[in-house]
Amino acid sequence: MLKEKKTFVIGHKNPDTDSVCSAIAYAALKNKMGNGEFVPKRAGEINNETKYVLEFFGVETPELIAHVGTQVKDVTIKPTPVLPEDISLKHAWNTMRDIQESTMPVVQNGRLQGIISVKDIATANMDIYETGILAMSHTKYSNILDTIDGEMIVGDPNEEITKGKILIGAANPDLMENYIEEGDLLITGNRFENQLCAIEMNAGCIVVCMGASVSKTIQKLAKENNCKIISTPHDTYMVARLISQSTPVGYFMRKENLITFSSEDFISDIKSTLAKVRHRDFPVLDKEGKYCGMLSRRSLLDMESKKIIMVDHNEKSQAVDGIEEAEILEVIDHHRLGSLETAMPVYFRNQPVGCTATIVYEMYGENREEIEPKIAGLLCSAILSDTLMFRSPTCTEKDKRAAEKLAELAGIEIEAHAEKMFRAGSSLADKTPEEIFRQDYKRFSGHGISFGTGQISSLDKEELLQLRPKIAAYMKEVVEKNGDVDMLFFLLTNILTESSDLVFAGEKAREVVENAYGTAEGDWISLPGVVSRKKQFVPRILGALQQ
Repeated sequence: MLKEKKTFVIGHKNPDTDSVCSAIAYAALKNKMGNGEFVPKRAGEINNETKYVLEFFGVETPELIAHVGTQVKDVTIKPTPVLPEDISLKHAWNTMRDIQESTMPVVQNGRLQGIISVKDIATANMDIYETGILAMSHTKYSNILDTIDGEMIVGDPNEEITKGKILIGAANPDLMENYIEEGDLLITGNRFENQLCAIEMNAGCIVVCMGASVSKTIQKLAKENNCKIISTPHDTYMVARLISQSTPVGYFMRKENLITFSSEDFISDIKSTLAKVRHRDFPVLDKEGKYCGMLSRRSLLDMESKKIIMVDHNEKSQAVDGIEEAEILEVIDHHRLGSLETAMPVYFRNQPVGCTATIVYEMYGENREEIEPKIAGLLCSAILSDTLMFRSPTCTEKDKRAAEKLAELAGIEIEAHAEKMFRAGSSLADKTPEEIFRQDYKRFSGHGISFGTGQISSLDKEELLQLRPKIAAYMKEVVEKNGDVDMLFFLLTNILTESSDLVFAGEKAREVVENAYGTAEGDWISLPGVVSRKKQFVPRILGALQQ
């Protein structure tokens, strides 16, 4: 099943407004340029500010993608036809021969019941010594008709055999009376006496070979005694050899300990199973557990990784999980160069501006593509968010000019829109300290030390004051229980006063902070004029670590 290849445009984990809006806008630009299909995604839950922006401009929230490793659904899945479990072994064999498949799934109502292979059919034919196999497997008469090219003279083809054994009517009636039992299936020829004997002994079915005619008397007696009659053009030897092949595949299929994969499974997770089990094909089930095809070993040789365009970040620690398994095509960013490595050369655009949205805006102009009002609104909102409405030291004249032009295209007034957006984003009443800390959290590393940094911006001074001790307690707990990073920092930024309170946790966090900013008060320090994590905070911390 060939999959349409898409390229995902995705921002960093714990996405902010720039990360989400730039992904949407850049995917729209790439689609306009007609170089394939580009789909915006997000690597985490969106915050209240971003939610407000998307709802204001009537734009759907990008779908969450938590991992971009290659999945089974990204590989070519063979649409191998299915067999119903009541189909005969002979019919299954013919089907497998015609389509040249050595293994086929047995499916009922979309659900995988088992697997039947050429080996299973061969084993069944060689190992069947049980003369009661038709009753044991509840074989339908229709299967027998199909297998021996028969015609039902008396009886219902859809009825199942539930008792009796297979017999050859080669003896005289006196001897046959001693071994025919109720429900038996008798294979015989044009012998009136043998046919009559079988009916009198309550046989379940008489198979008349060589296309011999069946008298009306025998047919009448058979109906009265609930005895089926089948006519076949084959001789007794051929019928005796073929009849066991009418048993349903459901009886011989493998249904225990089946190795199946979900279409959502990651290839990296199933490689060990593929290495241990030397099957040629494996059934694949969809999210609802229904059969959707077969995964072959050969298809893994041609598998393609997910194609990714990264926006608003270029560090592996901030990227969506599984990024090392994906094929990165482009990076559009405005941050410092990080630790990302790629297997092939990529288009990399990194500019010292206050927002990735500013770069995306410029790319629309460079490619002479029109910016739709709602896309203009998203880009403008991203710039206002990242530059704190031009208050951040990261803000450049390019950011300001871009925001003003985008506001005009979107039909919004910058100050009024920014205030509503910031108030929506700074509403923290319904959030836990963990949710607040993680909503704009990034990991950094330098000089052998890893640290995490979060930030929240608000117009409400009292709200920030009340939040500070809660965040401090949460950070202390995380550092003590989790060895993921050496230190944690959190900036509580007051947009109106253009300042931040910095809360820190970690064994050497105080020493690093005091090296960077001076004496701290307890587990926090006031930082007048500091509003930018990227330009004012992270470089100072990295410098202090170097000391």
